Amino acid sequence: MKKNTNNVIIDIQNLQKSFGNQKVLDGITLQLYEEENLVVLGKSGSGKSVLIKCIVSLLKYDAGNITVNKYELTDINEEDLVEVRKKIGFLFQGAALYDSMSVRENLTFALSRLNEKFSQKEINTKIVEALENVGMPDSIDKMPSELSGGMKKRIGLARTLVVKPTIILYDEPTTGLDPITSKEISNLINDTKAKFNNASIIITHDINCVKKVADRIVMIKDGKVYKEGSLEQFITDKDPYIQSFFK
Repeated sequence: MKKNTNNVIIDIQNLQKSFGNQKVLDGITLQLYEEENLVVLGKSGSGKSVLIKCIVSLLKYDAGNITVNKYELTDINEEDLVEVRKKIGFLFQGAALYDSMSVRENLTFALSRLNEKFSQKEINTKIVEALENVGMPDSIDKMPSELSGGMKKRIGLARTLVVKPTIILYDEPTTGLDPITSKEISNLINDTKAKFNNASIIITHDINCVKKVADRIVMIKDGKVYKEGSLEQFITDKDPYIQSFFK
């Protein structure tokens, strides 16, 4: 378990977020370290997805602070926010591919968001490399409607990898997939970290995924951090609530 405080890449302090009278995040404090797979575990509706959407400012939090790569997100200006987002890849729960665009066009669009000038040859090279990294080079001219759920997840990850992020946020990466495909996606998460040395937050309630990818686990309950530790510490914990996940 990586606990070198000199290598904190995301620092979240006392994060609070409500929707109307419903408090979803109630003082969350956690850190993500370089080259770490951090699993955030909790029941559906516990605020896991809200947490990572706050990290990329898709949602504005009410109180607390988030620091990403030394940028504080509270009152961050638009220019600095663009720089933060350039280093973060976000794999949405449903892959969130653009249905009207081919795989090639989906990845090209991701590159265009970097506001950097690439030649067509450079774009093609980056796209082919990203697709090879997820084992789908032959899908380059397919439409999303031609892809299975697992294939869409892989293309979603390729679209994330094409911009070379240092951080990847995975929102329920195995939800809706059969056990074999879920295992493949979990393996791909580990392969991605091994190859690119990125840090990741994996939001999930899939225990098989947790067991495969977790360097460290943070469990959220009632908008708070309920427990933090290694997989072994969670598996051996006698707390009935924790054991309800690991039975």
